[in-house]
Amino acid sequence: MIVRNVNLFIAIIFSLIFISSCATQPYADYDAVVNAPIKSSAKNFTSIQAALDAAPTTAKKPYRIFIAPGDYYEKIIIAKPNIHLIGTDKKSTRIFYNAYAGQQSTEAGSTKGQIWGTSGSATLIIRAANIHIHQLTIENTFDFLANDALANDDPKRIANTQAVALHLDNGSDRFLARDVRLLGYQDTLFVNAGRSWFDKSFISGNVDFIFGKGNALFTASEIKTRGRGKPSEPHAYLVAPSTHISSEYGLTFIDCILTRSKSVPDNSVPLGRPWHPTTQFVDGRYADPDAIGKAVFINSWMDKHITPDGWYSMGGTAKDGTRIQFKPEDSRFFEYNSKGPGATVNAKRRQLSVEEAKNYSKEKILGDWKPE
Repeated sequence: MIVRNVNLFIAIIFSLIFISSCATQPYADYDAVVNAPIKSSAKNFTSIQAALDAAPTTAKKPYRIFIAPGDYYEKIIIAKPNIHLIGTDKKSTRIFYNAYAGQQSTEAGSTKGQIWGTSGSATLIIRAANIHIHQLTIENTFDFLANDALANDDPKRIANTQAVALHLDNGSDRFLARDVRLLGYQDTLFVNAGRSWFDKSFISGNVDFIFGKGNALFTASEIKTRGRGKPSEPHAYLVAPSTHISSEYGLTFIDCILTRSKSVPDNSVPLGRPWHPTTQFVDGRYADPDAIGKAVFINSWMDKHITPDGWYSMGGTAKDGTRIQFKPEDSRFFEYNSKGPGATVNAKRRQLSVEEAKNYSKEKILGDWKPE
């Protein structure tokens, strides 16, 4: 009995020591914390940018930054490798900004009349490899709906309203987003470089809201089409890939669900359209003929807002300066085992065979990158 009581006493003492240690070092697994509610052994910062500025320039292992619950009005560029941003959960930790493409840039060194442009409008820009974001929201809060509601000839109407939430820019590769929300309207997610994996996440927007030339994999995620300021035909487009013809993979969606806001009509949203970006070449500036976009939907559920034709054309600038239409049948758009009221099989919605679908495993898409 005495031995048993002694063992119990020792167990209680060790438990109290452990609890005390946790209380004094609640963020021991992190290199930095932002707005920590209690004192910790990690370095504490009042802004995300300050925590990033303090991170090593060429870290060889993950530099983990915990972001406490709250709304963070910041416009952030990550140009250092191996940074991990971890929030409390995807709804309570929110990073937001309200820049749009046609707005005067406030970036250091900008001249009068210099605008953000689509790529510069992003709330979060990634320009380094091995960046992870978990359990947080990235949002562009530019009031697209108010502007969209104005008549096209209204002098108050703003042009160039692309407003990106997350931009994977040159230098980005092996980017992982898990349990995150990406919120915007036009051009929410710009995946324009490297390999990226979006897992168990939520992405919303309306006009071409997932676009770019990068190799991006989306798994077990919700892709939600949002409303417009006034009726539009088509209402929206999910994707606008500009994948180079030499790239085997573009935008790949596996086990995702395609949902909509209540105001989005039935049969009003194509899965996507081919984007041939206007590019400067030796012989002129025109739509890139080698941007043969690729988008594939596999084992995904689609609501009734998806159009029966599935895909749509997109305009571009020809060599002679005239406008031309790039057709979806000349791009690499495919489906396999789509389900739900928006799923259908016809000549315009090309299907992968069983054997072809086997080429779209996570391992093949991501190649030698093997994230946990």
